Amino acid sequence: MDKRILGEFMGTMVLVLMGNGVVAGVLLRKSKAEASGWMVIATGWALAVMCGIFTAVACGSADANLNPAVTLASAIGSGDFSKLLPYSLAQTLGAIAGAALVWIHYLPHWSQTPDAEAKRACFCTSPAIRQPAANLASEIVGTFVLILVASAIASKVGAPTGPAPGLTPYLVGCVVWGIGLSLGGTTGYAINPARDFGPRVAHAILPIAQKGASDWGYATVPVLGPLIGAGLAGLLVRLLGM
Repeated sequence: MDKRILGEFMGTMVLVLMGNGVVAGVLLRKSKAEASGWMVIATGWALAVMCGIFTAVACGSADANLNPAVTLASAIGSGDFSKLLPYSLAQTLGAIAGAALVWIHYLPHWSQTPDAEAKRACFCTSPAIRQPAANLASEIVGTFVLILVASAIASKVGAPTGPAPGLTPYLVGCVVWGIGLSLGGTTGYAINPARDFGPRVAHAILPIAQKGASDWGYATVPVLGPLIGAGLAGLLVRLLGM
């Protein structure tokens, strides 16, 4: 197996395990973190991104994209689309594996939680107000910010006015933290097709107690929105030469 593919799989698995894990901790009944709130979720996801990046690099992927939208933006910027399909597949499979581990980790809590929507939220996103056009716009904007700011950080690594080498994972985690706090309240800020689609598949196939529907009617929004936002940001980054 290409180590880059393994790295993307492992990094995304850790990302989803920790990211969806914090959501489960906050939403599931009788968890010690129950009802601890949005700040905890946003912080947990930021740290999940950081840990996912470190894991991906250690397992063989120096790119550490963990996100088909990031891979798409990188492909647009470089003109090389050869990584898009294999990385996206590895990221999606890693997200499914991470979501399955969340289910196992919180196994006694699913049957204690009567709210099927809360259980689904431990796997995939849903909008606060269901208006598909507005929801799509939110995902586009959130992902555009992710790609633009992460690219700005990467473009200045090691420069006199930029971050020191090695700080990128921490800073990208901070970007995701900021997006969650500032822009995440509308749709739950998927900003990553694999992060939403993979766990939604896991929700559909796992024997979760009284789980309810997987809401496939919404599933296109957290896939198309991030891809559109990443495409637009990738074009801008290429135009600016970042």
